[in-house]
Amino acid sequence: MKKVLTIAGSDCSGGAGVQADLKTMSAHGCFAMSVIVSVVAENTARVISIEDVSPKMIEDQIDAVFEDIVPDAVKVGMLSTPACMQAVAGKLRQYQPAHVVIDPVMYAKNGCPLMDPDSVGALIETVLPLATVLTPNIPEAECIAKMEIHSVEDMEEAARRIHAMGCKNVLVKGGHAIGNALDVLFDGEQFHHYETERIDTKNTHGTGCTLSSAIASNLALGYPIEEAVGRAKDYVTAGIRRSLAIGKGCGPLNHFYAFFPEEDEA
Repeated sequence: MKKVLTIAGSDCSGGAGVQADLKTMSAHGCFAMSVIVSVVAENTARVISIEDVSPKMIEDQIDAVFEDIVPDAVKVGMLSTPACMQAVAGKLRQYQPAHVVIDPVMYAKNGCPLMDPDSVGALIETVLPLATVLTPNIPEAECIAKMEIHSVEDMEEAARRIHAMGCKNVLVKGGHAIGNALDVLFDGEQFHHYETERIDTKNTHGTGCTLSSAIASNLALGYPIEEAVGRAKDYVTAGIRRSLAIGKGCGPLNHFYAFFPEEDEA
């Protein structure tokens, strides 16, 4: 069994963060492990508060995993402060996992900030160069690339700029755009487009976390990056199509749709 580690924040409502990551990895048949970097009191409607785990505890958790069960891939999610980023980056450089999928989480689905805006520079300098693939959505790509995105050509230009910062592959996600759900992958030489019909639902809580975890799982399973992204996109699309009308805000997608086909669609 392939082993995948998530390093991210915890979502007590279960739809995003580490909880979504563990569900996604398990749904892919991987052994899922976690390192908690922040505890987030959130639900489908709002973020109430965030409390970061100490850098030493982050490092100790990563040591505990790698000294015993070496992951085949690592997904990195919410890193709210430079101290968290430095702790994680230092350990990734030490252990050098084969695949590192980094989701530069800046905002919750409801728009609440999950990263100090002053920390973006530290993210670019410390964490971004370690990514096998970076998965920013359009607002995150605009922030990192320092440009506005209004078209597919803009998505490609942002991917070029971000790739030049050191990561191997950049996937700019088009979920925040209008029209079909188009994601653009740049591998440093060519672009790959992944387009699906946009599903009319508000229940998309945790989609970014889920996509990055699905990519990490598929890389661990041995798929090349282009196919890993495509399979992850298909998994998320199906999960949104069978999303769950849970909570008062943006409900979660259905991570286990393939195992419970009788589940009612939202």
